[in-house]
Amino acid sequence: MSGLRSLLAGAGLLAVACTTPATAQIGGVDAQPAGIPDAGSPAPSSTSAAPASRGQVAVQPYVEVGQVLLADLKGGDTVTYSYLAAGVDAAAATARTQAQISYRYERRIPWNDDFGDSDVHTGLARVAALVAPGLSVEAGALATRTRSNIGGAAPGLLSGDNDNVSQLYAVYAGPSYANSFGALNVGADYRIGYTKVEVPGAGGLTPGQPRLDNYDRSIGHLVTARVGTSPGTVLPVGLTLSGGYVREDANQLDQRFEDGYGRLDALLPVSPYLALQGGIGYEKLTSSSRAPLFTQDGQPVVDGNGRFVTDKSAPRRVDYRTDGVYFDAGVVWRPNRRTSVSAAVGRRYDSTYYVGQATWAASPSVGVAVNVYDSVETFGHQLRDSLGSLPTSFITARDQYSQQFNGCVFGTTGAAPGACLNRVLQSISTATYRTRGVEGIVSATRGLTSYGLGVGYVNRKLYSRYTPGVSLYGLEDESYYAQAFFGRRLSPVSSVDANIFVNYYDPASRLAEGVWSYGATGSYNHAFGRVSTIASVGIYSFQIGDFDSELSAQVLLAARYTF
Repeated sequence: MSGLRSLLAGAGLLAVACTTPATAQIGGVDAQPAGIPDAGSPAPSSTSAAPASRGQVAVQPYVEVGQVLLADLKGGDTVTYSYLAAGVDAAAATARTQAQISYRYERRIPWNDDFGDSDVHTGLARVAALVAPGLSVEAGALATRTRSNIGGAAPGLLSGDNDNVSQLYAVYAGPSYANSFGALNVGADYRIGYTKVEVPGAGGLTPGQPRLDNYDRSIGHLVTARVGTSPGTVLPVGLTLSGGYVREDANQLDQRFEDGYGRLDALLPVSPYLALQGGIGYEKLTSSSRAPLFTQDGQPVVDGNGRFVTDKSAPRRVDYRTDGVYFDAGVVWRPNRRTSVSAAVGRRYDSTYYVGQATWAASPSVGVAVNVYDSVETFGHQLRDSLGSLPTSFITARDQYSQQFNGCVFGTTGAAPGACLNRVLQSISTATYRTRGVEGIVSATRGLTSYGLGVGYVNRKLYSRYTPGVSLYGLEDESYYAQAFFGRRLSPVSSVDANIFVNYYDPASRLAEGVWSYGATGSYNHAFGRVSTIASVGIYSFQIGDFDSELSAQVLLAARYTF
């Protein structure tokens, strides 16, 4: 893990030191019709943890010591531990750079031998920088803990020694280029990314449920290019020719995911604020892997970490493939600079698919975003893609037990209200899958008060044929999620905040039950110069099917010194 921690530390330094956001879009139309205003430029970035006004950089390293009590309210054990933590909150908002990082390492010191897994890494970094005219660099990194198996336990308190919870890391970076040459608009993007998942806590499965294999690591590449003309320049209709290629290699069963496409899009304004869009393309997507070694009784061989041992002599087998023409058509509506709505319906993956986006920057500090999506993904690629959708200025919380960087991440500006990671972190899948869903998020700051709400639904169909009895091919799991945040500054030196969340997971398997998970946390912060204190309480519960629910509470007292 030392190399991985160095990689994450390097990503954090990159977020502080380097770096105009760039979007790499696979499919769809991203041209703008003539007469339809764009969404406008984002408001200056800021962060509640390390405020940075326009043209400034703020860095706040700290150390923290605290005491935590965890109690099982259904008559189970009560655990007490101390912790030592070190972290940094930093933000940059300049004419060329938008960046924020929040990272924390925590070392647990248990008071008895019943509590383990004492190292926890939590952090998020997002950076976008203009390095030359037309050329920008974007990067992101994530360290968090999340639920491993969708059919197992769903503890709301993810930072402790829990069943069915894994520590994960993800990082990506790459350049983007966009420029105009006469009537031609050209652009290109490249991203390289890495995802690593540690072995989850044992247990958390209902009787008779098969154990799923444990995700390990993957590395992925994405490259896109496009050239086009705007409506009214060469033709009344705007045309964009684009292409792209995605490849991801995972060490589990020597898995390989490849997706290449090329398409032509057209955009026709029918009013100053409304345009029709349509596109047709060719796509070849293949997901493949090798079979695991099997024992004499037909069971897959796994190593000491519960991961498959790959049969290197086995031929590569196709888990999922689509190869052919796909198309879509829809509308773009932009009634003003603060509102943008696009929607399309088409034929892809041998079925009908729907996609769309809506954003509304009600004010510089109030924003709404809705996203409807449908794509074939891997866990590593979707996680890094979701990481890239997060804002470069986001709200951080002193309370480390409030689903921070595991659920919804709320932005600080109306132009970038945030996004939720629940759509990918509902569980970790080693299989390729088709994911479809809808998500909405609201983020607002009103004077001394900030609040946010995120809700969503996601459905996944798994594709993995050659691991009988372990990976379940063709089954569809789904989840519903909601999370709310509230923060209020009471005085220049004190504040309160609260979080509440609820999730429902349906493994869609006769061998697993639906799982409810919900919880709430609240905290009070008070500063005495460089020393600040925090008092936090939380309550969490989950239930698998008809089994008895689990209910636990957490109390925290801590002090922090900020340098």
